[in-house]
Amino acid sequence: MALDAAVDVFWRRGFDGASLSEPTAAMGINRPSLYAAFGDKDQLFQSVLDRYVQRNMGYVTDALAQTTARDVAAAFLAGNAIAVTMPGLPAGCLSVQAAVATEGFTQLASLTENRARIQALFADRFRRAIDEGDLPPDEHPEELAAFLITVSSGFAIRAADGTPRESLLALARRTMTVFPSNPDSKEPAHA
Repeated sequence: MALDAAVDVFWRRGFDGASLSEPTAAMGINRPSLYAAFGDKDQLFQSVLDRYVQRNMGYVTDALAQTTARDVAAAFLAGNAIAVTMPGLPAGCLSVQAAVATEGFTQLASLTENRARIQALFADRFRRAIDEGDLPPDEHPEELAAFLITVSSGFAIRAADGTPRESLLALARRTMTVFPSNPDSKEPAHA
């Protein structure tokens, strides 16, 4: 798919770092074709972000399907550590790299919205876990979700800095030592 080539360009070069000729060349199209298909560079980037989420972030859906809140968190963190260190792909995360590397970036709102949407999915899942007695009733679902998103953003930055997958997976396990568990569970809080 031609859009995958544009994902790779923006992931490696960032929005501002990629001239319009780079994604068009990678996609095998000319500028008039790009404008006809996607509009301008901002609209192309939005399509790229949507494709990136679809192609590279399936681990979010997999994590949300786990049975317990702790399993949700552990699967998300491990899935993120793996995703940001995939061989053959740029290290890190397209949306995190673009957000931290660009000043005055016109697509920052799209990136923020994407993270907020994922965070809301986790908050809803943790709210359900509280209702089901899987998390203590005094837990804060939004805070737990923000915690996971913040840690995963850090993983993306560390991966881009060259931190290996094994180190990120160890950090994921370390993070789980502070994640709450079912108040009636015999499972120790340190997984």
